[in-house]
Amino acid sequence: MTIKVSLAEKVVFSGGLLGQNMLYSFMSMYILFFYTDLLGIPATTASVILVAASIIDACLDPVMGMIADRTRSRWGKFRPYLLFAPFLIAAATVLCFMDFGTSSTLTVVIATMSYLLWGMLYTVCDTPLWALSSVISKNPAERTLVVTLGKIGGTIGAVIVTIGGIQLLLAFGGERSTAAYLYSAVTVAVIAALSIFLTGIVSKERVAPSTERISFRNNLQTVYKNKPLLTLLASLLIINLVTGIRQSVQLYYVIYVWGDAGYGTQVGISLVAGMLLGMIATPKLLALFSKKSVFVSSCILGSISCLVPYLFGDQNVLFTLVFFGISFFFSGMTTIVSTSMLLDTIDYSEWKLGFRGEGIVFSTNTFITKFSGALSRLIIGATLGYLNYAENQPATPRLQQGLSFVMFLLPSICFLAAIIPILFYTISGRQRSQILIDLENSRSM
Repeated sequence: MTIKVSLAEKVVFSGGLLGQNMLYSFMSMYILFFYTDLLGIPATTASVILVAASIIDACLDPVMGMIADRTRSRWGKFRPYLLFAPFLIAAATVLCFMDFGTSSTLTVVIATMSYLLWGMLYTVCDTPLWALSSVISKNPAERTLVVTLGKIGGTIGAVIVTIGGIQLLLAFGGERSTAAYLYSAVTVAVIAALSIFLTGIVSKERVAPSTERISFRNNLQTVYKNKPLLTLLASLLIINLVTGIRQSVQLYYVIYVWGDAGYGTQVGISLVAGMLLGMIATPKLLALFSKKSVFVSSCILGSISCLVPYLFGDQNVLFTLVFFGISFFFSGMTTIVSTSMLLDTIDYSEWKLGFRGEGIVFSTNTFITKFSGALSRLIIGATLGYLNYAENQPATPRLQQGLSFVMFLLPSICFLAAIIPILFYTISGRQRSQILIDLENSRSM
């Protein structure tokens, strides 16, 4: 008999992702601006710091995944990391937004080291938190529900920061005050740490790990011999750029194109309305159509909804916000579909290779997320450098056109490019059903 996941577990798992995404979104939205406009680090240098640290950290993700897969404790495989790591990542977050008033060279060194530390500690929480969703239930439908709730919670967390982040900064002194960033970071970090810790306390792991010791080499086979996973990861690398680019450029965009940082609140409202509606609609669409077709259709329509404001003018704020919401609707759909497909690749791994490897599968997903984030920051840094950006400069037409290009046309291209790898994703609905039957038979033997 399959034990169902309790309502309390579903709520705290969603809450854990809410807190985690508050943390990630706050960092994604404000760290580059904090470096360039508050600490006075040149845009190109700040971009290099974020990109280099993100790439180094991303390369450590698969290692963390393999460590988690080999973990055996009285708390389980993944829960120990949710119990002991959250408050370390909270401390690292606060460190990233501290202004020590040192020389420009030492400021760059501190910024580099603190951001690298933040990324490493974030991985220690992120990989086990997502991997927990694959062992919280033996029922695939229930796992998908838990993941959907987690994604909804994560989206709400991102929206809270998108809408409330600028209000928090204004409450503590404004977007030009270093103290405002520090106190805001403390607030977000404490909320995130407590929510992730609570997830570790309440959640249960119901899919027992294999008693066989899996070597690191065999663990890696979970990735490189899993063709559906590889094609999905290639697509996610591209589709994640849509959100990554927009998060990194959003504050620059609302300040220099629309002329008011307060418009970040309206963008956040568009995001929450679009993403949540897209996520809610997706399970119903998946009951009617294949996962691949839903993903491809979402990408095509998402690309069109990004292109319209760019072609017909983004100076009309209301018009642009509507299409923001529409594009976020399709982003929400791709988020749920891709995560459901990721869970299928774990079952495929157990069916094909005899080893689930939840930790390394989800760590490759976080690797892709971070690598996409690094590429996003590289794109933004290169764009700002190309546009000769300097803090507090007048909003020139050239700067506005460049920011509009990055905010709309690049995401439109990314939506379309993400379709190409997913065309080679091979797990069909019929094969998925057969995999589940075979796995259930093998587990009952």
